[in-house]
Amino acid sequence: MRDKLKLIQEAMDKAVDRKEIAGVNLLVNRHGEEIFYAQSGYADIDAGKKMDRDTICHLYSQSKPITAAAAMLLMQDGIIDLNEPVENFFDSFKEQEYLERGEKKKTTWDKRVRIFDLLNMTSGLVYPGENTESEKATAILFEDAIERLGSDNQMTTLEFADKIGKIPLQFMPGSSFQYGTSADVLGAVIEKVTGMKFGDFLKERLFDPLGMKDTAFFVPEDKKDRLSKVYEKNSDGNLSVFTGDHLIIRNDAGPNAFESGGAGLFSTLDDYMKFAQMLLAGGTYNGKEYMTKDTVRFFTSGALSKTQQKALDNWQGLEGHTYGNLMRVMTSPEQALILGHKGEYGWDGWLGAYFMNDPEADTTILMMTQMRDYGTGHLTRRLRNIVLS
Repeated sequence: MRDKLKLIQEAMDKAVDRKEIAGVNLLVNRHGEEIFYAQSGYADIDAGKKMDRDTICHLYSQSKPITAAAAMLLMQDGIIDLNEPVENFFDSFKEQEYLERGEKKKTTWDKRVRIFDLLNMTSGLVYPGENTESEKATAILFEDAIERLGSDNQMTTLEFADKIGKIPLQFMPGSSFQYGTSADVLGAVIEKVTGMKFGDFLKERLFDPLGMKDTAFFVPEDKKDRLSKVYEKNSDGNLSVFTGDHLIIRNDAGPNAFESGGAGLFSTLDDYMKFAQMLLAGGTYNGKEYMTKDTVRFFTSGALSKTQQKALDNWQGLEGHTYGNLMRVMTSPEQALILGHKGEYGWDGWLGAYFMNDPEADTTILMMTQMRDYGTGHLTRRLRNIVLS
């Protein structure tokens, strides 16, 4: 009989040996019980510090499912309406412009950015780039915010949303899909609605009740020794420490006034597993209900329209998937590049943090690595295939 744990360890060790990554760990639960844990490599190569079970990592975009879950909590309590326009919270979203073949046009009253668009990345908000006026203006905003990191004048979550609303949208809201800053604006909407800092809301409603003691928008000094370094591959094929502040997230994990719903959280495998298991159990964890089953069903079965899906279909690696509520959802396993089942959902992060819940297999897979531009990498798919085969 195949020894899956041995295969997982061998795949990890090979990836570390060939410097695909510096360090990695993996945690798998099935039917609510842990079935695999494995680790390989280093969280800090120079210090000889191994990638361990309690290593704290930048989640980057794996923050997004938590942000969407926060919106679901407010939706089920009748505090937000997904059809509500963002302009109700930020004046800068009133009378917005969008780009059509390079020309700016005014959005109409029935095509305003809604909370629903923020959850589905159909808002027209983008990440920094060089291809369009929207991407270039967003890049300037990010550069300003990054320059202010660590100062006494850091850009706040609310200021970010107010400023990005003034930038022309990439397309008419709802007409297409583009991965961008929607989750960051959603975090700001949650601040406006609750009157709380976004991080405080998450702490009160999710992190403290679930026992996610190492999950936050910064890492306190007494935990910094558990924070993984971030690595990148040099032209000579060796690894070096990456020290840049990407997407307005402090590499040093210091306090940040910008609590990025799209990329700002730090966490561990065991912490994130509590969140994942709560969802997989239909909204209940350790006997406490966080979301109703109907809310979880809605949250985890999002989908783009046929028109919006055309844009996602260009995303290499997400074949067989749709997108909704800040997560990918597998719709056509036969088209996917990985073993899996219809209805599985999750997301990853820029540095390789990875989350997957498979309701049919009643399985959660979590992986952490801290490698620049890794996302869902070759090792991620190899490990998934071992677990789900």
